[in-house]
Amino acid sequence: MTKHGASSLFERAAEVYDFGSVFVPPAAPPPVPAEVQSEPERAPVIEPESPSPQWGEGWGEGVLTPDDTHERPTPSPYPLPQGRGEESESVSEPEIAPEPELPVIAPAEPRLDGVAAIDRNILAEKGFVVPEAPATGLAEEFRLVKRQLLVGIERRVSLPEEKRRTVLISSGQPNEGKSFCAINLALSLAGERDVEVLLIDGDFSKPDALATLGIPGGPGLVDALADPSLDPEEFVVPTDVRGLSVLPAGRKANNVPELLASDRTREVLARLVDANRSRIILFDSPPALMASPATVLAGHVGQVLVVVRADRTTEADLRETIQLLSACDTVGLLLNGAAIAVNGRKFGAYEGYPDAE
Repeated sequence: MTKHGASSLFERAAEVYDFGSVFVPPAAPPPVPAEVQSEPERAPVIEPESPSPQWGEGWGEGVLTPDDTHERPTPSPYPLPQGRGEESESVSEPEIAPEPELPVIAPAEPRLDGVAAIDRNILAEKGFVVPEAPATGLAEEFRLVKRQLLVGIERRVSLPEEKRRTVLISSGQPNEGKSFCAINLALSLAGERDVEVLLIDGDFSKPDALATLGIPGGPGLVDALADPSLDPEEFVVPTDVRGLSVLPAGRKANNVPELLASDRTREVLARLVDANRSRIILFDSPPALMASPATVLAGHVGQVLVVVRADRTTEADLRETIQLLSACDTVGLLLNGAAIAVNGRKFGAYEGYPDAE
């Protein structure tokens, strides 16, 4: 789908459902699974008399990935034969590209006082908003997004407090940027003076929001839902980012949708809000078209934010996703991966920010 097609799709959806449009720069590539990260990336081998492959930016066609590299030739343990006359020239082996020097990043470990350290290096490498870093265009975009969410929270005074202060971030399909947007939005909200944010890893089948922050998982929401005697606040992990706490997904269970549909979920959310009256809860949910927990969670929140990938989300998927999340009365769209017009927003190029002209 071309960018023009994606833009018109979003505009048509906004007209049909009367949603506001929020534009966010292209997301970072989806996080690489831990089992792949454990192996160092091998540099590609350039064959003789072949065009040199180029590493492209982003993910997509024409990008050389580790799976596309050629196998390295095994050096022979025996000396090469040498003859006389015209055949006396020695045969040299193909040159092997040197191994790239990968940056060494120490994993973040929980502090002794129970505060988890956010790994700023990982966030910077993957293109996220970095706490305490100079303002960037991406940080400015998420400031606009959070402002709309905060206004929506203030206006919905008729809702129960635990529902009014809870927001669900979802998408139709995987790899559309929901976790990227949820984490960046949580980091942006944490910068507010009068707000604290609790990011819940609600993608129960594939929880990776905490791993992206450099925080190990553990007992969490599912454990608190399954056992009414447990206090969910005990599983909340404060971080070294002022105003940001996280709640792991918890143990694996086959009846997560049923647990979420029970009255216990309302009790847990009410307990989390009562523990901190300035707290806003963000759910990073699974894709709505891939797992049912997102549909159930929509009935417990005051706002739903559907992430729409400009170059990937189809109109049919978007319509079905909105229908599945209709248990929430307020559903907004967040356009992700959109190209910004030349004469449009230029956040980060003003007041001494990088790229200033």
